[in-house]
Amino acid sequence: MSARSRGVLAILGVLLLCLSLTSLRADQQPERSAAELMDVLMWNREPVGGPFALVDHTGAPRTDAQFRGQLLFVYFGFTSCPDVCPTDLRSIGLALDQLGKSAEEVQPLFVTLDPDRDTPQRLASYVTFFHPRLIGLTGDASSIRQAARAYKVYFAKVPTSEKGYTIDHSGYIYLMDRAGHYLGFFPPGTPPERMADVIRPLVEARRP
Repeated sequence: MSARSRGVLAILGVLLLCLSLTSLRADQQPERSAAELMDVLMWNREPVGGPFALVDHTGAPRTDAQFRGQLLFVYFGFTSCPDVCPTDLRSIGLALDQLGKSAEEVQPLFVTLDPDRDTPQRLASYVTFFHPRLIGLTGDASSIRQAARAYKVYFAKVPTSEKGYTIDHSGYIYLMDRAGHYLGFFPPGTPPERMADVIRPLVEARRP
């Protein structure tokens, strides 16, 4: 093979590599570690939040745009979560109760990280344990992964005994403003009183 032929083949190889990388779908990209994502959140290194198109616990399609004009609590977890998720969701519900009528301006969202098991029907029976206004969201695996990446959520499926699995995940409660912009997060175990104290001025600031 001549040097010119080898050069042409090398160029073709580079082009094919570039094309394959360009066509790599989002759900095939490598996931970042929990430590990397925590660093992003702690130091605001990247934008947090973004568009999503999911299905709520009644089976209705939901997008992020439908919640404009409301403050948002956004929490990612799964219904089989043994302790952290129920604790934090209960805290969200108690914080809303403490806000009284002002809670109408705050929409809590629970996004499952286990769409294979967390169907709308299962979410419907789950969210009612925590607050009547809590909306459960699910979708296909790709849509869930896209939403989790936008919010810098770490999660991974971990095999357990008897061919089962659990979900290892970060447990932050995200606070979004009325335009869908990220304001900050509450770490796991934040008392509901603290959440209400942070939310209350944001609600009152809009009042004439």
